[in-house]
Amino acid sequence: MKASRPDGDRSVAADPGLPRYVTDRATICAKSVAIWYGFGMPGRAYSALVDLAVDQHGFVTTDDARTVGVSPAALRAIAHRGDAERISQGLYRLRIVPVGDHDQLMEATLWPRGQGVISHDTALGLWELCDVNPAKVHVTVPAAARIRRQAPPAYAVHVRDLDPEDITRVDGIPVVTARRAILDGIDRHLDGRLIDQAVRTARRTGLLRRTAVAEITAARPAR
Repeated sequence: MKASRPDGDRSVAADPGLPRYVTDRATICAKSVAIWYGFGMPGRAYSALVDLAVDQHGFVTTDDARTVGVSPAALRAIAHRGDAERISQGLYRLRIVPVGDHDQLMEATLWPRGQGVISHDTALGLWELCDVNPAKVHVTVPAAARIRRQAPPAYAVHVRDLDPEDITRVDGIPVVTARRAILDGIDRHLDGRLIDQAVRTARRTGLLRRTAVAEITAARPAR
């Protein structure tokens, strides 16, 4: 993942080689015609649904589907036919979209009704800032989400109302900024050597401004 120099710390992935799930959009849409025709969907509806799925690494929620005129019943029928997989309550993955390296992360952000943001150690890894190897996918949700379902064992769910400037996207996945990820690592008492590595990498790649570096230095315990 290569990132452009941010405006502040709000960084957006800017890989000159587009991910396969984007470059294959035309092929995916063409192959989907036969699938969706069997459900009697209007052409614009299925095209919009496939576009949503391509942008979200193959995943769509029932709320996503409603916005383009596809009912939850139609999604269930598609899954019953075998052209989509039901991942969890209200979350599906269209099989026509190729599997990618970051599917698990996108799924984690959509599981809490699309309100999740990749954070903490997982965000450090997604930004490729240090050699962290989290055992779980860390995802932050707002307090208003009120998720009553038990989180999957693979997730570490954090509840916090993030500031808008602390949220950006990498490869289409909602993620906290490098600054916020490093501060979260400090809060969780991540190994200081990994924090040092993350700061060096973020500075070298232009993901941190001097003011953010000073904030991070002040937040670290005395050594």
